[in-house]
Order: sequence, then structure tokens, then C-alpha cells
Amino acid sequence: MKTLNIHEAKTRLSAVLNEVEKEGETFVICRNGRPVAHLVPHRVSDRLAPHPTMSRLRINYDPMEPLGEDDWPEEE
Repeated sequence: MKTLNIHEAKTRLSAVLNEVEKEGETFVICRNGRPVAHLVPHRVSDRLAPHPTMSRLRINYDPMEPLGEDDWPEEE
């Protein structure tokens, strides 16, 4: 991961983007030595692929089962 200050990022933007695109390089853009942004290669995500955490969840009941009388909140 390379570090650039804002002025350097502005003046070399085309070359920096070329490095990101061709070599997959990542950059941290800093203002006064403090990180402001990460410039990373774009990755296309598959919207139909299950999320790694969500795919581990298990439901131990039938969510389509109708509620019984005891399951409804009491009216005030």
C-alpha cells in the first residue's frame, strides 16, 4: 500500500489510476500526514452470492407458521 498526499494525488491522478487498474495497487491519500481516503481497485460483487455471515444463520422455526393466540401481544 502506497501513501500519497493530496497534492501528489491530484497532479498524478492518471498515473495513479493506471497503477490501480493494471497492477491492482492500493493507495492511501493523506492530508497533513493523516489518512483521508483509500484508493483501491474496483471489484464487481455477485449480488446473488450469499453473504458469508448470513449464510451461517439458521432459523429453528417455520417463519410462515401462523401465530397462535398466546403469541399476540396483550391489548391495553
